[in-house]
Amino acid sequence: DLPPETAEILLRLMEPEEAEDVRRLMKYVENTAGGMMTPEPVILGPDATVADALAHVRNPELTPALASMVFVCRQPLECPTGKLLGVAHIQRLLREPPSTLVAGVLDDALEVLRPESTIDEVAAHLATYNLVAAPVVDEERRLIGAVSVDDLLDHMLPDNWREQQAERRA
Repeated sequence: DLPPETAEILLRLMEPEEAEDVRRLMKYVENTAGGMMTPEPVILGPDATVADALAHVRNPELTPALASMVFVCRQPLECPTGKLLGVAHIQRLLREPPSTLVAGVLDDALEVLRPESTIDEVAAHLATYNLVAAPVVDEERRLIGAVSVDDLLDHMLPDNWREQQAERRA
């Protein structure tokens, strides 16, 4: 929403790693999966164990939606990653012995989103598969981010919905 000159000034003031993520997201149209995705979901390699996965999703900084699944990819493990192999749902992880490899509990049939998927397509995808988060991949099936139900709602609700809620409570 900022003029390009202002955006560039602010990006230069950010930590380089964070600015890189923001620049990557700015390439996508706003109300698409690419424009609303989170660039830092929980990503592990196929040799990680269930214990490793559960330790990562316990991070208190993660939203419940992002903690609902672990994205399992080939190296590199930072977005854009190597090829997405599948996802491990938290409910499945909780039912497995801690020493089990996440590669053995993958949902590798889960449909993925493309960065150009529209907001309506994202909503239909999450509803169809009863998900609270979904992977967004590029044409080579590399994970570039994840869209959560929180991301979707933030884009569907009016810009000032938080202020309206605060006024109602006051």
